[in-house]
Amino acid sequence: MRLRLTPRDSTYFDLLAQLARHTVTGASLLAELLGASRPEREGLVKRLTEVEHLADDVAHSIMKRLNQTFVTPFDRDDIYALASALDDCMDAMDEAGHLIVLYRIDELPMAVSEQVQVLQRCAELTADAMPRLRRLEQLTEYCVEINRLENQGDTLHRSLLGDLFDRTTDPITLIKLKEVVDVLEEAADAYERVANLVETIALKES
Repeated sequence: MRLRLTPRDSTYFDLLAQLARHTVTGASLLAELLGASRPEREGLVKRLTEVEHLADDVAHSIMKRLNQTFVTPFDRDDIYALASALDDCMDAMDEAGHLIVLYRIDELPMAVSEQVQVLQRCAELTADAMPRLRRLEQLTEYCVEINRLENQGDTLHRSLLGDLFDRTTDPITLIKLKEVVDVLEEAADAYERVANLVETIALKES
């Protein structure tokens, strides 16, 4: 790694790690929501939104700090993009939870639970990787695994869509379910964007 002549502000690493941990909580709440009754889902989606607001607060803190700090630990555009992508992960999971409650979906295909399991694993790996940005250590394995999980999510998404169009006779129900599985796929894509940004940062800083 090249010699640095400027100080590294560790606050950014702490904030990114905090933001990633919020997505772990969000993914867990979303998984819990899938197996809950309709009245229970109301409370869970409120908690999910609370976590989404906490994630927003952390993302805004990062943006504010970027505007106030002259020297950043790595490229400020990369920090901005990384914070935004992490926030997108949380936003998509929050949206999926709200759609399930809003559309009063009582039963979801089993593969939706598998989609959420992929998101839970992505969230855990990402939260584990963020602190390692300080030293840029053991990030290659993280990026490879997130890419594998996103490919798994793509396969689940395509299979789900095929099953929905084959087996769902009511067009309104089809529209509702499709929107939920599409938003969950967006969350997986957002986690892949995070991993791609981490890979870019590691290459730039090595």
